[in-house]
Amino acid sequence: MSSEPSIFTRILQREIPATIVAETDNVFAIKDIAPQAPVHLLVIPKTQHYRDVTELAAADPALMQEMVAVAQQLANEHADGHFRLIFNTGSNAGQTVFHVHAHVLAGELTEKSMGA
Repeated sequence: MSSEPSIFTRILQREIPATIVAETDNVFAIKDIAPQAPVHLLVIPKTQHYRDVTELAAADPALMQEMVAVAQQLANEHADGHFRLIFNTGSNAGQTVFHVHAHVLAGELTEKSMGA
């Protein structure tokens, strides 16, 4: 894990502006800056200790469970409760920030967001 703060850590520390839509003791959620659906939010652990979802699931299932619960809460608030939850794992799968995060997509999805 890099000792440099990730972009998400810098957002959490308010060094980089972002629209924070939810926050708990352990996670926060922001609007995606390049949305792929009418609702496109990111749910992010406050720790940057885990690079991807496989590391998170193995080491801290309670934190992963909290991320999913926050995703459901956001979908309830911003959509009809229906959503897609996507974790990109590895650069070949589209992961560009190696601080685990989940994409919450809801509403009419674009072809790009559906993997077309």
